Amino acid sequence: MSIRSFVLFVFLVFPHVEGWNFQFSSRRSILKEIIPGTAAITFLGNPQPSIAASKTPVAGKEEIEAIRNDILNMIKSDENKGPTLIRLAWHSSGTYSKMSQDGGSSGGTIRFKSELLHGANAGLAVTAVPWMEKIHKRHPQISYADLYTLGGSVAVEALGGPPIPWRSGRSDSGESSVTPNGRLPAADSGPPGSDKSDSTHLRTIFSRMGFDDRAIVALSGAHALGRCHTSASGYDGPWSPTPTTFNNSYFKLLCDVKWTPREWDGPFQYSNGKGGSLMMLPSDIVLIEDQKFKKWVKVYAKDEKKFRDDFSMYFSQLMELGCNNLVSA
Repeated sequence: MSIRSFVLFVFLVFPHVEGWNFQFSSRRSILKEIIPGTAAITFLGNPQPSIAASKTPVAGKEEIEAIRNDILNMIKSDENKGPTLIRLAWHSSGTYSKMSQDGGSSGGTIRFKSELLHGANAGLAVTAVPWMEKIHKRHPQISYADLYTLGGSVAVEALGGPPIPWRSGRSDSGESSVTPNGRLPAADSGPPGSDKSDSTHLRTIFSRMGFDDRAIVALSGAHALGRCHTSASGYDGPWSPTPTTFNNSYFKLLCDVKWTPREWDGPFQYSNGKGGSLMMLPSDIVLIEDQKFKKWVKVYAKDEKKFRDDFSMYFSQLMELGCNNLVSA
């Protein structure tokens, strides 16, 4: 029997043997590789995520607690990883469509290169995804879909934010479940700078997920954390002077600072004055230019508890969009 015939035999008879690390997204892709005679079997590299489909998580409460601790220890060793883990959870969830009933965190599809290549996910392939892969290798009982969202939940609280209700039970799916590019919020829409096209864009993106203006503004408050990198998005700088501390400073800065276009060679963004160290994106500034958005910016700037409560509620909802049969962990 030739090598090609043997591999084909094993694949067809034992399609789910544990420990086989063929880097293929489906049986069809394997057959496509074998039948033409290429017989090029590529093994998973480290720390590349598994691409196995429909994995039902079996992590128990003790295992999940151990995973929480691993994530927490990662953030304690480098607080700057916290905001990126929140971004991973946000972006893995924010592809949901209530119309087509697809996307969202269920499936863990952001581990696939095709989704990581979406513009809004720039940088995650070399940061949060491999960071979480190290944890997944220690705890393979948890699905990637659960792991990525749990990371966001743990990170918010680790950085001083409110507890984020989180439930387990998401299953991983194959690469065919990756949704089209363009489902996540863009930093700028239409002509450069903040205008009505940005508010229209935000409402289009968030209403597809079932969110209203209040939720749009509350979830935008995550920009109190982290910063933009020219090597990823092309934009540069933090939104607040405390990028590893969860608070309502984002809203206070939107209301209190005079934001002006930054003079530089990069994409259009705003600065807190010439030579200022802080930045805002057009999609941030539109929150104070659109009066319906501005109403909630003022509420959250004045009442941090209200912001924390709303963010906790909406972020938890975001991470559960499109998920079924979740259980409290």
